[in-house]
Amino acid sequence: MTRGKTAVIVGAQWGDEGKGKIVDVLSESFPVVARYAGGHNAGHTVMRDGKKFILQLVPSGVLRPGCRGVIGNGVVLDPIAFLKEAAQLRAAGITIDGNLFISNRAHVILPYHRMIELAAENAPGRVKIGTTSRGIGPAYEDKMGRRGLRVADLLDLKLLKTHIENAVREKNMIAHALFNSEPLDADKMYAEYACASEKISPFVCDTALLLNQMLSSGESIMFEGAQGTMLDIDHGTYPFVTSSSATSGGAATGTGVAPTAIDTVVGVSKAYCTRVGGGPFPTEALDTAGDELRARGNEFGAVTGRPRRCGWLDLPLLRYAVMLNGISWLVITKLDILDQLNEIPICVAYKIDGKETAELPAEDSDYVKIMPRYENMAGWKRSTEGVRSMDQLPKAARAYLAFLENETGARIGMVSTGPDREQTIFTEEFGDELKAAMNRKKQARARS
Repeated sequence: MTRGKTAVIVGAQWGDEGKGKIVDVLSESFPVVARYAGGHNAGHTVMRDGKKFILQLVPSGVLRPGCRGVIGNGVVLDPIAFLKEAAQLRAAGITIDGNLFISNRAHVILPYHRMIELAAENAPGRVKIGTTSRGIGPAYEDKMGRRGLRVADLLDLKLLKTHIENAVREKNMIAHALFNSEPLDADKMYAEYACASEKISPFVCDTALLLNQMLSSGESIMFEGAQGTMLDIDHGTYPFVTSSSATSGGAATGTGVAPTAIDTVVGVSKAYCTRVGGGPFPTEALDTAGDELRARGNEFGAVTGRPRRCGWLDLPLLRYAVMLNGISWLVITKLDILDQLNEIPICVAYKIDGKETAELPAEDSDYVKIMPRYENMAGWKRSTEGVRSMDQLPKAARAYLAFLENETGARIGMVSTGPDREQTIFTEEFGDELKAAMNRKKQARARS
C-alpha cells in the first residue's frame, strides 16, 4: 500500500502570518491535520462563510467536514482552555467528537504555571519578553525539568492528586519568596482538574501510533505549526522567543512521525512583516506607514488583542527561514494590504557596523546595530482583494511576487488576497500538487 503524503505548514516570520487560513484552505486536500507545538497562546483566525473562528489549541482543519485533528505530544495543553474551545466549536455546529485526538504524552498546563509566568514577567528588573502569561513557558520548563504532568497522568486521579499537592506546595513557596504572590489552593485545583480529566478522556490516545497508522494506510497528513520561525526556541531572536520548536523540525519531535516521512514544507509569510511583544524587529516602521499597515491589516492579536508592531518585508530573515525549514513553497498572505501604496520598501540586506552581511546575528545586542538596506518596488494602486488568479493581479503585484521568489529560492505556491477561503490564488504548479493530494485522499477514503 502507498504511504500517505505529508506537508508541514510553518510560519516564516514571527508568527501571525495567516497560517490558520492556509491550513483551513489546504485541509480540503488532507484528511488529517496535526498540531505539533505551542499552547493556547497561538491563535489562528479562520473565516468560514463570513463567520470568524479563533482557534487556540484545536487544529484549523477541524472546520473542514471529514477532516480529523490531532493535538500532538509537542503541545502543552491547558485542559480548561481546551474544553472551553471544544464547547464553542460544538455550539457552532462543528463536529469534534470522534474527529479530534489528544496525545497522551502532551504536557499539561496548570494554574501554578500561569502564576509563575505572570509574576516573573512583571517582576522588577526582569527583561519583558512580552509573553501571554498563559503558563506556556513554565509548563515547558517543568517538562524539560522532568517534573511535568502529562495528559496520561491527568487521567490517573490518584497520581494527579499527589502531583498537584507536591507541585502547589513547591510553587507557592517559590512564588511567595520571589514575587510575594498569593498562594494557590491544591484541593480546589484538584477538584477542577479531576472534573476536566473525565471530560477530556474520550479525546486521549497514543497519537504517534495513530498518525503512523494513518500514514501506513495511505492517508495524507498536514502538520500545523504554531508561532513562527523567528520565535523558535533554538533558532529565533532569543530570548524573545517562544518555548518550543516552531520550525519544521518540530513536526517530527512534536508528533512522533519520523523526519524521513516529511515530504514538503510550506512557509507562510505576510507581504510585509509584523511582530507581537518585545524583541528585535529590524524593519519595523515606527512612523505613520507602520500605523497605516496596522489599521489596514487589522493587526491585533487573535488571542490577546494586543496591537502588532508592523514593518516591511525582510528578505534576509525570509531567506533564513527558507534555509532552516527546507521550505519548497511560499504562501504570501495579505497582499491586498499593500494595495494603496505608491512604493513598497523591501529590506534586501543588513549592515552591521558598516559591513553588509547575509547572516542573522545570534546576539540580541547586534540586532540593535542592524541598518536595513532597502529597495523600493513600484506599488500597483489597484485593489487586489478577492482576486483569484495570478493573471488578474496588477503587473506590479506580479513583479513583487516574482522578486520574492527569485530572492528566496522558494516557489510561490499561494497568494492570499483576503480572509475568506475563496480569496486565495493557487499557482498552477502548486495546484497540480494539491490535485494529486486530493486524489490520494479519495483513494484512502475508498479503502476505508
